[in-house]
Amino acid sequence: MEAKAILKYARITPRKVRRVLDLIRYKSAGDALQYLKFMPYRGAKFVEKVLKSAMANAEQKKA
Repeated sequence: MEAKAILKYARITPRKVRRVLDLIRYKSAGDALQYLKFMPYRGAKFVEKVLKSAMANAEQKKA
C-alpha cells in the first residue's frame, strides 16, 4: 500500500535530506526506520518524522 506525507517549512537544504534518502530508498518502512535511528546526519531526523507520518496515514486509510 502506498501512502503520502509532506513536511513543510523544514529548515534544511534539500541536498542534505537527499543524502539520507539515497541510503534508504527501496527499503521497507520498518528497515528504513531502523537505518534512520542510527544515522549521524541531521536530515535523518526530518526523514524519520515524515516516514512515521506516512506510515500513520497508510494505517488510517486501511482502517
